[in-house]
Amino acid sequence: MNDVLRHIVSDNPRVMVVDGSRVARTLITRVLERDLPGATVIACASGAEAEQALHEGVVDLMTTALRLPDMDGTVLAKYVREHAPQAYIPIVAVSGDVQERLQNREIGDEITDYFDKAAGYAALADFIRGYVQPSEHAEGTILYAEDSRVVALSTSRMLQRYGLTVHLSGSAEEAVEYLGAARDRGEVGADLVLTDVSLKGEMSGGDLLEWIRNDLGLGKRRLPVLVMTGDENPANQAALLKAGANDLVEKPVEERLLMTKLLFQLRVARRLNG
Repeated sequence: MNDVLRHIVSDNPRVMVVDGSRVARTLITRVLERDLPGATVIACASGAEAEQALHEGVVDLMTTALRLPDMDGTVLAKYVREHAPQAYIPIVAVSGDVQERLQNREIGDEITDYFDKAAGYAALADFIRGYVQPSEHAEGTILYAEDSRVVALSTSRMLQRYGLTVHLSGSAEEAVEYLGAARDRGEVGADLVLTDVSLKGEMSGGDLLEWIRNDLGLGKRRLPVLVMTGDENPANQAALLKAGANDLVEKPVEERLLMTKLLFQLRVARRLNG
């Protein structure tokens, strides 16, 4: 775990919730207090209120709506980066239009991560727990497409340390063959697909994603797909999200961020699929 994230892990986290809706603030606060025992929730109704509260005590994580009464959530995030009294605060954007904003590249680097309200506030608690009280164990099968043997082995070992079963494919074509065989058996074949966007062969990770969504007909909830990419081109990243990627993981991959995203997607899929 790197220095940016090391301080986040806490048995008694302080989470700041910034939302102009009193109903939303109340619901989020109740869920966090219920599902994160020992957590202190600091609820703020506006960006200005949050700015003041930040200087009154250290917080471990902030969630903010993207539409606040007095400013945009991204403006608040920029203020935090420039004025917060502590070195780093993870900021999670919570919004119903987060996917649209991501596709339009309207969420900057000041935002650590993002959460779509459509998943529900119980899922938000799981998401935040992944940051402040990260799990060291998980269950599930990961289909991992990676053509670099060195990277594949190191990342596979990382996943296996958490208790996950990894099926490694050296190309998108191999992954298609694996999932196609599972379909013929009446199975999905994996709980989540993790793929590099750049793969040797005729198919890229983006092609694999489109095949899963269109040919297999498996949506985001049925088979989550995380795409790892070192491509910083906004248009290319937006295209992956539009094609159905649940999330993107930027390279070089940082273990805690990857596992937070991956374990969260597994938990949500397991809840929705029963």
